[in-house]
Amino acid sequence: MKIGIVGAGAIGGTIAQKLADAGHDVKIANSRGKNAVGEFADKIGAVPSDLDEVSQDIEILIISIPYGAIASLPENLFEKLGKDAIIVDTGNYYPEIRDDRIEMLENGEVESVWVSRLIKRPVIKAFNTLLAHSLSELGCEKGKGERLVMQVAGDNEDHKRIVMTLIDQCGFDSYDVGNLAESWEMQPCSAGYCCDYTSEELKSIKEKSNQTPESIKKNRAKVMGNFAELTGGDFSHENVIRINRKYNI
Repeated sequence: MKIGIVGAGAIGGTIAQKLADAGHDVKIANSRGKNAVGEFADKIGAVPSDLDEVSQDIEILIISIPYGAIASLPENLFEKLGKDAIIVDTGNYYPEIRDDRIEMLENGEVESVWVSRLIKRPVIKAFNTLLAHSLSELGCEKGKGERLVMQVAGDNEDHKRIVMTLIDQCGFDSYDVGNLAESWEMQPCSAGYCCDYTSEELKSIKEKSNQTPESIKKNRAKVMGNFAELTGGDFSHENVIRINRKYNI
């Protein structure tokens, strides 16, 4: 497929590499222009692009940038995108440690619903519930070992199935959370969020959870607001997963 990716960080860059390795035609762009992503794009077999051209002649657009930067994307990025193209939001809202506070999200609007409203296009939520190390290093081909699972949400079932196919090609199983309005169940510090679970493990955690949008927001404030203390300053992958499994229930 023809895929454009906005964002070349730990998540966007890894997605680009995995999808290029899977044989897709990948373009990648960030806010600094094609020269800034040229070396990385050449390394992974992708095409460096500017923001005003990354959405041309593609079937899927993956947005992998902090939420505060979405409003700064050029309007023609979405105008040039075909009406049937799939848009994937990989973002997470972290006002405790990274993001400026966004009024609508602070007031309870579901993150990806806000993104969809902001860009005036439907979106699929995916690629946001694994840590960067997990996404980069812990995928495996179906049938070759125990697979971790990613959560997915969206209103268009056909689009969701296509995104799940991409997730499979990246080496992971998919767990369908439901429609986009239900994607609060996969926001930061929700049950099973960034816990390196298998499908069955995640299903069990979800079924036992009594979380609500309000309780998830409170859990995020507690966990992310005190993360250094909770981890004891040990930010190794194993310890971060341990903390996430303890609190994201």
